[in-house]
Order: sequence, then structure tokens, then C-alpha cells
Amino acid sequence: MKKKYYLGIDIGGTKCSVIAGNERMDILHKIQFRTETHKGPDYTLDNLCKNAATIVNKFSDYALVSIGISCGGPLDSKRGLILSPPNLPGWSKIPVVKIFKEKFSVPVLLQNDANACALAEWKFGAGAGTENMIFLTFGTGLGAGLILNSRLYTGTNDMAGEVGHIRMADSGPIGYGKSGSLEGFCSGYGIAQLAQRIILQKMENGEKISYIDNERQLENITTKDLAEAANKGDKTALEIFEISGRYLGAGLSILIDIINPQRIVIGSVYARNPHLFNATCMDVIAKEALRDAADVCDIVPAALGDQVGDYASLCVAIMNT
Repeated sequence: MKKKYYLGIDIGGTKCSVIAGNERMDILHKIQFRTETHKGPDYTLDNLCKNAATIVNKFSDYALVSIGISCGGPLDSKRGLILSPPNLPGWSKIPVVKIFKEKFSVPVLLQNDANACALAEWKFGAGAGTENMIFLTFGTGLGAGLILNSRLYTGTNDMAGEVGHIRMADSGPIGYGKSGSLEGFCSGYGIAQLAQRIILQKMENGEKISYIDNERQLENITTKDLAEAANKGDKTALEIFEISGRYLGAGLSILIDIINPQRIVIGSVYARNPHLFNATCMDVIAKEALRDAADVCDIVPAALGDQVGDYASLCVAIMNT
């Protein structure tokens, strides 16, 4: 009897991956390439199919069970369509499930990347053992995946978990197309915007910022730059993370009160530097969230690290069977 394996397809705006793995989430093989979005969806899809075929041929002594596809939204998981994600220009109503199903003749499931990561962290990462869990991406943007009563909840049309769109202030950094949104304050892109505003004002007032020499350098500042400065004790960088932590605490308080989760797992920027957010974030939660709900909710960094995208797409395939 042939050993079983699964294929994960991770589609991103910067890079794509095809991953082979087993039901224990052991990664057997992986092929990665740059998306090159300017070449259009056909280029990327052809590359994905060719690389998937290479892996299938390599594992000809194994039995391919199913394929899971993880991609940023919006998308229609029921019809298997990718619907114009902002990081994939030109990807309008792409029938990606149909393409892979026809080529490989196995079940194929498409899932929003935040939902897919939520599944991975719930089954194999920091959310293991919970029945009610929220996963927050906290990467370039801020999205959420919801595990409710031990099931992934996606909403009526795959729009559940778009917590980054919640407006937290009348003005502020822009995230999800909305000034002052939670994503504006709590994402890599949003924190960089916040830093540009605060640092520019300080520079105009004659203050010197040790890691910024001019406005051009300020335009290219990253959250990684800020974290490095904050970890060295820079007061301005610490102030920026304190602001982000305050809004993170306010956003988490809303989620805690509405969903009553056992655990909130937070990835990327937060997972790499939880100490830069926690003091302010937890203080806000203590003041804002219902105590009985807050007392049963742990807030923890994601556990799967930079490989979460690989595990996520594989998890979609495994949960499909």
C-alpha cells in the first residue's frame, strides 16, 4: 500500500511555494519561486503547476491525497475563485481550484491565508488543544482566522475575521484603506507609517533621531528598523511601539468581549517582539475587556515562525480529507 502525502500551494505577492508533506506535517519537499506579479497570473499559475508536477513525479511511489491552496483574499472558497487580492494585481476571478483539480485529479480546497494559518497554529502550533482560538497575522497587514467550537469559521462569504478594518480612531495610519483602522496601528506597514509621522514631527522640531539622517531614509523605514532601535532603548522607537500596543490592547479587548476565546495567537511582528507590545497591551485589556472573559484568554506569540505559510497550505489539504 502506497504511503499518502499532500500538496500545499502557498500563493503570495512576493513568493510562491509548493510543498509536499504527510499527515504529521513533516515537510517532504518544497519548491519556492518569486511571484513576479508584473508577469500576470498565467505566469505564476504555470510555474505552480509545473513545480507541483515535478513533486508529483518525484513522489510517484506515494499516493497524493489532496491539495490545499492558501492565498490572500478576497476569494470565494466555495467556488474556488481568487478575487483580485491587492497583492496580486490582475488576479480577477481566477478558478484556481478547477485548474489544479483538472491537472491532478484529487480534491482541492482554497482558503484565505489568515484562515489557513489559523488552522496550522490551532492544530500544530500555539493554539493546540483549544476549542476557541483567534489567530492574528500582524504582518504587512492585519487579518484574523477564527476557530470557534473546534471549527474554522469563515462567515457567509469568506469575510469573517477582517478585524484590521475596524476603525479605532478618527485619524491615524492607513490600513485596509481606512485611516485610523486597527490595521493602521497594528501591522508592519501601519507601524512604519506611524513612525514616519512621529519622527518627521520630531525632526522638524529640531530633535535628532540616531537611526534617521534624512527624509529619504525616513520614507524607507521598516518595522524591523524600529524594533532594533527599540531593543537598544531608543525612546522614540519605544514610544511608537507603545502606541501600537495600546491600540492592539483595545482591539483585542473587543475580540475578547465578543468571541470569548481561550487563546489569541499573534504572528509576525508581534511574535518576533512581544516584549515591545505586552506591557501597554495587557494594561489596556485589564481596563477594557470583561474580566471573566479576559481571565480565561491567553495571548501568545505564534509558534510556527517563518514556516507558517508552508504548514498553513498543507493544513488546508489535510483538513480537506
